[in-house]
Order: sequence, then C-alpha cells, then structure tokens
Amino acid sequence: MKRIVVGIDFSACSLNALEHAVSIAKKANAGITMAWANHLDYSKEIFSMEPENLQKEVAKRFEKIIKQYRPELGDNLDYEIGKGKVYKVICDVAHKTDAFLIIVGTHGSSGFEEFWIGSNANRIVSASKLPIITIRAGFKSDIKLKTIVMPLDSTVITRQKVPFTALLAKYFDAEIHVLGVHTSSLDDIRYRIQNYVSQTQTYLKENNVRFKSVFVDTHNISDAVIDYANKVDAQLISIMTEQETTTANLWLGPYAPQMVNHSAIPVLSIHPERI
Repeated sequence: MKRIVVGIDFSACSLNALEHAVSIAKKANAGITMAWANHLDYSKEIFSMEPENLQKEVAKRFEKIIKQYRPELGDNLDYEIGKGKVYKVICDVAHKTDAFLIIVGTHGSSGFEEFWIGSNANRIVSASKLPIITIRAGFKSDIKLKTIVMPLDSTVITRQKVPFTALLAKYFDAEIHVLGVHTSSLDDIRYRIQNYVSQTQTYLKENNVRFKSVFVDTHNISDAVIDYANKVDAQLISIMTEQETTTANLWLGPYAPQMVNHSAIPVLSIHPERI
C-alpha cells in the first residue's frame, strides 16, 4: 500500500497537516505514517516533563490520534519515533516506508519559529526527493481540493510536476489552472512557454483531468503565482523546487523557500530529475 509521511510535533499546525493527509489518503487508498523526532530541547516547548518519560508520552499521544482516525483509516495509520535532526528523521521515515508523499505544517516567515516543524519545513523540502506538501498554520483543513494552480516557466524541468499534479487532481476531480508565466519579452522564450502549456494541455486531456490555461507577465514569479492562486481561491499550488532565474530571485533567494514561507495556500514542491 502507498504511504504518506506526516511530520508531527503535536502542535495545531502539524495536526492540521495530518487532516490534509487523511483526506488525500482516503482518495488515494494510501496509509499514513506519522513521524516525530526527539531533537535536543525542542520537545521541552511542547511537553513539560522529564526526558525519560517523554517517549512514553509521545507514544500515548500517537495512540490517541490513531484511535481518533480508525473509523476513517482502519489500521492504515501508524507512527515512527526517531532521534536526531527533524528533517533527517522525517526523510529517513519516508525512505523506510517507501512513501510517495510527505506532508508537513509550517508557520512561514513570521519573525520567529514556533515548535520544530516551522523551522524545518524548508530543510525537509531541500533534503527529500519526494513530492512534499507544506501547509501554513491557519489554512482550513476541511476545504475540498477543487482548484490547483500549476505555473509553467521557461525551464526544461518545469513540466516534470505535471504527472503528479494530475494524479492529485484526479483523486479529487479538481481543476488545474495551468499558469504560463512570462518573465521576458523575447519571442523565443515566450513561444517556449506557450509550447509547454500546449503540451501540458494535451497530457491533461489524455488523462481526463479538468483544466484551464492562463498567461501572466511578471518580474516576480512567486508573487504572480500567489496572487493568481488567491484570486481563484485555490487550495494548492504545485511548483518545482527550481525555476528560471529572475532579478527577484537574486534579492529574495531560492524559489521554493519563497513559496513555502509566503504562500498562505498549501504548496506542493516537486524536485526535478536531471535530463
């Protein structure tokens, strides 16, 4: 059975991420493994107890969660307790369980990081080669996945996110908004993006996935994508962890962290395979 790994620190943010995982697992006929890392002093922020009793308390809380979701998932929910760096524990659990997806909560860039998931979301995105959904604190977990925004830029790898995004869309009968993002006035580059959009349309038609296509001109891809996603009330943004280089990237840093930190809408990050 396919598995989803969810990073849990028992904060409301991580439990919200679990809610999203449950909704996907039910559609994908997948199991869920919750992962918790005992890392230095971070646990003291959550549990006020002696270290020797901590693991027992963690197991107790996990068993309570399993009991809560048993009516929905049966015996397809379990947990792993690890020790060490949080992102490494989650990636190791994903590898061990042969997961197809990781889901974690994040508090974004709020000036401080609450609990350990918030400060590790970007590290998990960077370290794992699996698709990862990051969900900001406060995003409503009970919203059905109806609209996915999927930007396409001028890079060769931009289309690699299409198959997995289409798979998620089919699970929920969601509509994908294929967003062709123009950052240049050069005809060759604009034509390339239009061609990528056309190829994507063909793929989605062949796989019976609902879609619409839109083009935008911008100097900041992250801002343009987030603005459009908010405009159409999307529930997910699908990106590659790398994109074409623009002036904004030189000042704001890599693309994926920008999206993970600044988007209030969940972000699906997919790592490229080198061609």
